[in-house]
Amino acid sequence: MASMNDKDYYAILGVEKDASTEGIRKAFQQKARKLHPDVNKAPDAEEKFKEVSEAYAVLSDPEKRSRYDAMRSGSPFAGATGSTGSPYAGGYGGGDPFGWGFPFGSYGYSRRGSTGGRSRSYNPRVGADVVFDVTLDASTAEKGGKRGVTYQRYAACEVCHGKGSVQAEHSETCPTCHGTGRISVDLTGLFGFGVMDMECPECEGTGRVVADPCDACGGSGRVLTASEVVVNIPAGSHDGDLIRVKGMGNAGTNGSAAGDFVCRVVVPEERLNRYQATGFQILGFDLPFLVFGAVSGTLSGLLAFIIVIAAVGIAFLVRGGGLKSNSRWWRNALASLGNGATSGLILALLMVSMFSCTAAGPGVRYYGFLW
Repeated sequence: MASMNDKDYYAILGVEKDASTEGIRKAFQQKARKLHPDVNKAPDAEEKFKEVSEAYAVLSDPEKRSRYDAMRSGSPFAGATGSTGSPYAGGYGGGDPFGWGFPFGSYGYSRRGSTGGRSRSYNPRVGADVVFDVTLDASTAEKGGKRGVTYQRYAACEVCHGKGSVQAEHSETCPTCHGTGRISVDLTGLFGFGVMDMECPECEGTGRVVADPCDACGGSGRVLTASEVVVNIPAGSHDGDLIRVKGMGNAGTNGSAAGDFVCRVVVPEERLNRYQATGFQILGFDLPFLVFGAVSGTLSGLLAFIIVIAAVGIAFLVRGGGLKSNSRWWRNALASLGNGATSGLILALLMVSMFSCTAAGPGVRYYGFLW
C-alpha cells in the first residue's frame, strides 16, 4: 500500500494543481459515484473509494491543501500555520513541519514500523515479541547449552531515546482532526450517501501527534536494526519449550516498553510430522467406535467401518516414516490420539444408538436410548 509520499492527490482526482474548490468537488463526485461500494462491486472499489475520499478531504479544505502543497513542493514554510493559528515555522529547528511526510497516507494504514518515511502520529504501543526457532538434536536438548542468535528487530532510537521527538517532551493535539482522531467527508450530493467518517490520516486515529519528529526514526521512536542475543538453553529441554529474554524483542513506539525475545526449541526427533499426527488422530477417532460397539453388542455391525478407518490411519503412519522410540515423541503421539478420540466420541454414540434401535425391531420405540 502506497505511502503519502508516493501519492499525488491531484492525479487521483484527475484535476490540475490549480483546480478550483468547485472543480475538485465535481471531480470527486464523478469518481465517487462510480467507486462507491454500494454501486461498484469490484474487489478494489472500496479501497479506491477511500483513496479518492482521502484526496478530497485534503484538497477540499484550503488549510489542509496549503499544507499538502507545501510538503509536495519542498517549501519549508508555505502554509505552515496549524489549526490553532500558531505558526510552525522555526518552532523546532526551523524545518518544514510537513516535510516530515505529513502522513495523509493510506486510509487506515499505519506506517509506524517503517524507517523509510515519517509519521507524526503519537501512538505509544508496547513492542511485540520476536519469536525465533532454534533447532536442536535430542542430545543437545538433553544436555543444554548456549546459542548465539543474530536477528532483526526494532530497537529504541538512540537519537531521541525512543520518544520519537527530539526536543519536545510532550505530544500535541492533531491539527487536522483537532484531537478527535476522525475526519469527515460530505457525500450528501452523491445519491444521498451523507457524511463519510474516516480515520484521520495524520494522527492515525490517536488524536495526538509528535511535535518535532526525530530525523533518525521518523517520529516512531524506534529503528530497524540487527541485534545479537545469547540464549541459555536449560538441560532437559524439549520440543516446543519457550525461553524468554526480557526486553530483547521489538521496542515499543514513542517510549513504550519493549517486547521479549522468545526462543522456541525445536527438536525434530520429538516432533510428529503431519502424516504421523494425522495417522494417530484417525486411529484415535476410530477408538470410540470399537469401545462402544463392544460394550453395546453392536460390534459386528460396525466392524467393517472400524477396519477401514484403522487401515487409513495406519497408512498415514507408514507414509510418515513409522514409529519412533523417543519418549517425548510417544507423548505427542498419545496427545494426537486423544484429540482424535474426542472428535469421534459424539459420532460413535449416535451411530451405536442407531444400530441398537435397528436391532430391537420395529415394535419397540427407544427414542435414541439404550434399554
